Amino acid sequence: MLRFDRRLIHNFDWVMVVVLLLVSAMSLASLFSSTWAGGPDPSPIFYKQLYFFLLGFALILMTVCIDYNELEKLAYLAYGGICILLLYTNFFVSTVAGTQRWINLGFFNLQPSEPAKLIMVLVLASCYAYNDVGTSGFRIRDLIKPGILTAVPFILILIQPDLGTALMLGIIFVSMTLFAKLRLGTMAILASAGAGGAFIGWKYLLKDYQRRRIETFLHPESDPMNHGYQIKQSKIAVGSGEGFGKGFMEGTQGHLNFLPERHTDFAFAVWCEELGFAGSLFFLSCYFFMLLWGMYIALTARDKFGVMLAFGLVMLIFWQAVINLFMIMGFLPVVGIPLPLFSYGGSSLMTTLLAIGLLMNIRMRRFQKPEVR
Repeated sequence: MLRFDRRLIHNFDWVMVVVLLLVSAMSLASLFSSTWAGGPDPSPIFYKQLYFFLLGFALILMTVCIDYNELEKLAYLAYGGICILLLYTNFFVSTVAGTQRWINLGFFNLQPSEPAKLIMVLVLASCYAYNDVGTSGFRIRDLIKPGILTAVPFILILIQPDLGTALMLGIIFVSMTLFAKLRLGTMAILASAGAGGAFIGWKYLLKDYQRRRIETFLHPESDPMNHGYQIKQSKIAVGSGEGFGKGFMEGTQGHLNFLPERHTDFAFAVWCEELGFAGSLFFLSCYFFMLLWGMYIALTARDKFGVMLAFGLVMLIFWQAVINLFMIMGFLPVVGIPLPLFSYGGSSLMTTLLAIGLLMNIRMRRFQKPEVR
């Protein structure tokens, strides 16, 4: 007979819930402003994102009810399923704006590359947690399996083409691999291979428009009407907010349509313009406290799998946030990486909320004895 452990309620992660609700409220407020068309009601985009938030919170409650070690047993099944969805997307989905990324489910357009990132964290955590290499660290041959598991969805996503999301898989792999501990010789070999791969990718694999994005980042004045325009308008929006901003819903870059993609890739630029440095600092303080709390969850997890999983989930959110923030400030080229929880997008939002649900799951079960493998 199954018995409910009352200690789970006592150890419910209220800290994460409070911070998540605060970040979500600021996100919805910014989306309300950036998509408002001047009428009495919010835009349909706002209502759609609110629906996804509510659905995501329901998924969090479902996620915390299942021991994360049970979810680990389904990792490879989920990995196979997401690879099939990526293959289906590449061969049977209609092209939109030159890419094949979304599967139309009627009520929702699913972007399989988003949950693929979460499933990769789960699979890599399983690989590294239960591969006993002692204290010396992983060798090159120990990385063959996780490397292949990363390469398959990486290539499938790159074909779409979606360079930003594909690179995120690579970043997640590198972050979790370094955290798992490598031998010095292994690190040297991987660094050399990475440099060689970057050169080959630039020379032979990147498409012309992808090269132009990087060149525009280095010389924005050379392309003032395309990606150079995006970066310039974003920097104007961020800088014009000054200390305390122009006021909520008073931003000119967003409301006068100077700023492109103001509810997706450049959503935070709208917040900076309207709330200024003070409002931006408050949001970022809440946001990165949430990530620091996630790192605390990793350090206090009950087993190695929990440690690796929590670390990977934090890295999944952290690197997307850093890349997006640097992008809107002009420190990185435009690569289409959203700010998790803040940028509009159902697939990205649901993936991030599931990741947070898993973090809460790990935190709630830190008192339980680890399973013997």
